[in-house]
Amino acid sequence: MMNFKVTLLLIFSCIISFGFQDPDINNSKPSPQEIGELLSQAENSINTMEFDKAQAQLNHSLELARRIDHKRYIALASSILARMYQVQHEFDKGITQLERAISTQREIGDDAGLAYSYILYGKLFYSKHEYNRALKYLDLAEDYYDQEKDKEQLGIIALNKAIVYMGMKDKEDFAASLLANADIYLKDSKNQYELSRLHYYEARLAIIEGNYKKAEETAQGSLAIAKSGGFIGMRMYTYELLSSIAENRNNYEESLNYLRKANEIREAVFDMNKDALASESYEKFGMDALKSTVDELTIQNAEQERTLKVNKLTTILSVALITILSLLTLSLYKNNNLRARANELLQKKNSELTLAKENAEKASLAKAQFLSTITHELRTPLYAVTGLTHLLLEESPTESQKEHLNSLKFSGEYLLSLINNILDLNKLEANKVEIVESTFNLEKRMSDVLIALKNSADEKKTKLHFDFDKKIPKKLIGDPLKISQILINLIGNSIKFTEDGDIWIFVRKKRLEKKNIYLEFEIKDNGEGISKEKQKAIFENFTQGSTQINRKFGGTGLGLSIVKNLLSLLNSEIDLESELGEGSKFTFELKFEVPASEILEAPVKPKIDESKLTNDIMVNKRILVVEDNKINQMITRKILEKNDVICDVADNGSIAVEKVQKNHFDLILMDIHMPGISGIEATIEIRKFNDEIPIIALTAVTLDENLDEFFLNGFNDIIPKPYKTEEFFHKINKHLAARETAV
Repeated sequence: MMNFKVTLLLIFSCIISFGFQDPDINNSKPSPQEIGELLSQAENSINTMEFDKAQAQLNHSLELARRIDHKRYIALASSILARMYQVQHEFDKGITQLERAISTQREIGDDAGLAYSYILYGKLFYSKHEYNRALKYLDLAEDYYDQEKDKEQLGIIALNKAIVYMGMKDKEDFAASLLANADIYLKDSKNQYELSRLHYYEARLAIIEGNYKKAEETAQGSLAIAKSGGFIGMRMYTYELLSSIAENRNNYEESLNYLRKANEIREAVFDMNKDALASESYEKFGMDALKSTVDELTIQNAEQERTLKVNKLTTILSVALITILSLLTLSLYKNNNLRARANELLQKKNSELTLAKENAEKASLAKAQFLSTITHELRTPLYAVTGLTHLLLEESPTESQKEHLNSLKFSGEYLLSLINNILDLNKLEANKVEIVESTFNLEKRMSDVLIALKNSADEKKTKLHFDFDKKIPKKLIGDPLKISQILINLIGNSIKFTEDGDIWIFVRKKRLEKKNIYLEFEIKDNGEGISKEKQKAIFENFTQGSTQINRKFGGTGLGLSIVKNLLSLLNSEIDLESELGEGSKFTFELKFEVPASEILEAPVKPKIDESKLTNDIMVNKRILVVEDNKINQMITRKILEKNDVICDVADNGSIAVEKVQKNHFDLILMDIHMPGISGIEATIEIRKFNDEIPIIALTAVTLDENLDEFFLNGFNDIIPKPYKTEEFFHKINKHLAARETAV
């Protein structure tokens, strides 16, 4: 028994002497390099979310720095500790540590340390949603690193400023620009952690812009860097981001899988720090148990010795039980905290996403309104260009002048086509296009389209062949305006790429289901054709078959995109078959409703052969031009008077109504947007006392205007400004001829 006591006392003496031994027994001083390495390791531990390890490294480095009174590293240790608090969302603690660090750094003139602390200040204030203060400190850091020409730190600052702007309202453009700068600065950087953050926030910006494909690619890049660098936090956040992207793309199974991976990492981070805490508690309680045992060994009484053994066992078991209960309590507490924090972050993310969605919708609306306004404003001066060009061509110009005027005419018509396409596409993207169904004659509607395109085909020496299935009813219910737009774009596209060739237009009955009839449309040509690799992209905005085709034929590449969007609106798709050099074939199917047999057909009006119409019918006809723009008045009047038209002008809608009441006119050309009452209101007033006179809307169509509204309010036709002269005369002649036939 004495031997056992002596042995335990020797062990206790060794422990005591070990515990009080000077760790620097050899009195060697730590080197600044050693402290710097410890601080660098602490930063890396924070990046990998090993907070207990980081705390131990910071404590050790601070102890060594104080031993040699190295104030720079003392301050830097506080800065890095502030960074750990920022990652742990303990922002006020972080600010307290930074204030200590900055005070010391200013005292010793440590500009590099101050710049580092300013960046951390910016991050903390961003986390507290104090965005302007965050930008102020980031700017201070940027001034220093700009002087030092430190590209990597300038890249990190640009990244953090971009993050701040992403948190502010309507600042996405600033964020995008700063992320681009950060990408340039960090291009050759070896700082894998910051590169991972850069990819992560580029992905978040892509989500705000609605580009989920780019967002997923960039997020995968962030994930790859985070995996290789062992950055646990970045892996967790990136998995959450990928989950959100997958959810937005309706890939719910993939979204759930990414979310599960993020939660697994979160649990692993908790377990990792919990194990460190358990080890620390175990050592503490083990030392207490050993001390208690040694105290009990000093009792000399044998009976007390026996009691000691029982008490020792009881103490050990009690300590173990207390330790287990403490760990369980701590585990539950931390788990609840993590869940609460996760819920808070989810709510915050939902708020951010809602705000981002609202901002995206506002941006889209602003873009649509801008395009609508600018296209409308371009039409008015373009009307003057095309009108004056037509007048000058009829003034017997010299050959060189005629060549220049023809070039001007071509350019004006090309610009008009571009404006029309942009306006159509803008309407579709802004969801301003609605299906307006009415009863119409499809064969007649298609014949009108072909007549309008005949001049373009003749210039290309191309023949148009029209084959309409006789089994199709004469009257159908559908949207005639959308059908015309689709056919004009498709047939116009075929004419553009077919020279000295043929174009076939087929309409066939496919099937009849109750009141619905399904028709197949086919437009086929033997023109240039489209290569296989370009066929998938040909329906995208601003896409053409090749660079050579673009140079040869010109154009914007919007026509087929408009066709695809219009067909999608009508619940249909377009198919393309083509070989380069052998022509193309476009097919699509549309559903129409057949009117009920009991609906009486309107009286058949005498048919006019529009192909034989000439300008002679306009001679001595009285036409009223209602237009508030003096230049447009002069141009329209001169064009009409050159064809012996008796022309009168009204400056606004009120004057127009008064003139029609007091005078006889054969036709009215009515502008829409005028001071006082609009063209639509003037037409409604005229129709109250005159149902017979043809009224044609002569207007620069805008995004908000529904063309069917013109017909519903009494207009007979529409001529969009600026117009082609051939279309202008054709529509006037058609309605003058129709009125004469009716009389």
